[in-house]
Amino acid sequence: MSTAAFLPSASDPGRVGALLVQEVRWEQGRPEPVAGTEREIRADLVLLAMGFTAVADSPLFEQLGVTLTERGAVARDDTWRAEADGVFVAGDAGRGQSLIVWAIAEGRACAAAVDAYLMGETRLPAPVVPTSRPLSA
Repeated sequence: MSTAAFLPSASDPGRVGALLVQEVRWEQGRPEPVAGTEREIRADLVLLAMGFTAVADSPLFEQLGVTLTERGAVARDDTWRAEADGVFVAGDAGRGQSLIVWAIAEGRACAAAVDAYLMGETRLPAPVVPTSRPLSA
């Protein structure tokens, strides 16, 4: 397991250029950094797939400049976008803890939104919207 922080791109400080990661050990139920394990990983794009791990405790979201809902999820609009430009949120990070089928459906719909953002249009299916709720029996 490791911790991570975004490092800005040298050519464009508004874009990610790398991740600074460090290994951690679990001590007394909490992750503790392991000294001397820091390293940098170059990146042009970062996709976070963490499951529900207490979004409010992650420094990554503070660095991105996104806000959290009262339930501790990342705030998003009807197009899967967070407040920071180019940041999209799906699955547990935007819905809160839920079933894997919701994460899959939201991931597919969010991918269509990212495609439209990058390409100007999309032909990908979008099976749900951010405000979709489970069907009742």
